[in-house]
Amino acid sequence: MKRFLSFFILLNLISCTLIGPDYKRPEINLPNAYHQELDKENFVTDLNNWWKLYEDPVLNELMDKALIKNTDINAAIARLEESDAYLKEVGAALLPEVDLTSQASRTKSTTTGAIANPKPIRKDYLIRLGTSFELDFWGKLRRAKESARAEYLASQFSKDTVVLTLQSLLASNYLLLRSIDSQIVALKANVKYREENLTLTKKRLESGLVSVLDVHQAEAAFNNLSAQLSDLIRQREIIFNQLTVLSGDMNLVIPDVTMDALITPPTPPSGLPSSLLESRPDVREAEQMMIAANANIGVAKAALFPTISLTANFGAQSAALSNLNKSGSDIWGGGLGLSLPIFDSGRVRSKIDQATAKQKEALSYYESSIQNAFKEVNNALVSLKEYTEQENDLKLTQEAAKKAMDIASNRYKAGYSSYLEYLDAQRVFNDASIAYIQKRQLRLMASVELFKSLGGGWQSQAQ
Repeated sequence: MKRFLSFFILLNLISCTLIGPDYKRPEINLPNAYHQELDKENFVTDLNNWWKLYEDPVLNELMDKALIKNTDINAAIARLEESDAYLKEVGAALLPEVDLTSQASRTKSTTTGAIANPKPIRKDYLIRLGTSFELDFWGKLRRAKESARAEYLASQFSKDTVVLTLQSLLASNYLLLRSIDSQIVALKANVKYREENLTLTKKRLESGLVSVLDVHQAEAAFNNLSAQLSDLIRQREIIFNQLTVLSGDMNLVIPDVTMDALITPPTPPSGLPSSLLESRPDVREAEQMMIAANANIGVAKAALFPTISLTANFGAQSAALSNLNKSGSDIWGGGLGLSLPIFDSGRVRSKIDQATAKQKEALSYYESSIQNAFKEVNNALVSLKEYTEQENDLKLTQEAAKKAMDIASNRYKAGYSSYLEYLDAQRVFNDASIAYIQKRQLRLMASVELFKSLGGGWQSQAQ
């Protein structure tokens, strides 16, 4: 028995052949720099917890809730646990299976046959420990484990991608909520102003200072702004409902807030495009799926070669239970099995072709993920730069429109201009205020997109 076990271990040690291609990361030709660069004077290098750079306690609290309660994250964690269990299952195939068999029987033979049995009742007791093991000569099991481990890592990176996507969605929707609240504040002030002017215009009509046309114009302006305000309130409710889902808090309460106290965070350095291969979990996920597909080619090719298995068992058997531990009752056995495919109508070759095609598909997906990452960073960089310039211009426009409205108001009250002129100045200021708020919102959301496209400070925790 010892010789058999020694032979068993020796065969296991020498079975080191690996059928199929070894993985090598493909070379991807990326530019040396992005199309757009930002001002380097306002850079931040630490992107971990990047949303805290906005210095908003409500946003920070929403992020904390989402990481615990969001259903997409919990589903991704469950998929990761499933992949971990599958990896352990595949890894177990590399180790021997051991089973214990025990049996006690009592049988009676005939006493009326041609030969009488003096002891017609027979007892039999058996206890046996058996093991079986498939020798991985061609690396089929090791390739299967390599594939399973890559799929596990892909699930881990997929979970990280879900987290990063959720964080960016939550931040963008929260910034949009603050933008809408700011627009509501601006519109409410203008609605109140228009209402006061409508009342004043009606009094001036009674005094014969204005015509009915002026009153109708004032009413139209008031009703138009009231409708805009109602639509903004509707939009706020929709965004709030989205934040409820993203945070996983169905009892969420967010007070009305504006963008006034919200700072513009410093921007992260874009770095080299090649760094995207390591800094984005979705790219790493695509690579692991390619590694898994590559290993599956080896699994498929190994089916062309013989399957070699070893079995061994030892134990004791006796007609008396008390004799099982005595000398002479021991039993043992061993065997070597070999199975070689001879004719399968091309089934194995077809599986190899399938695995090869899936590897090509995974390679294309990997290349696509890199190209998409490069595109997203470029888009975020140019958006942030242009929105910043546009926001500055619109701020000046708003200030100029405010001055023009004040002048028009004084001229109208003094009787030097018509109400139509004053109404037009109000409209310009209202439009300028809303445009400025919306552009500031786009600038802040572009900064969120830049954090996300660069990986959000993500670092692989894969083991």
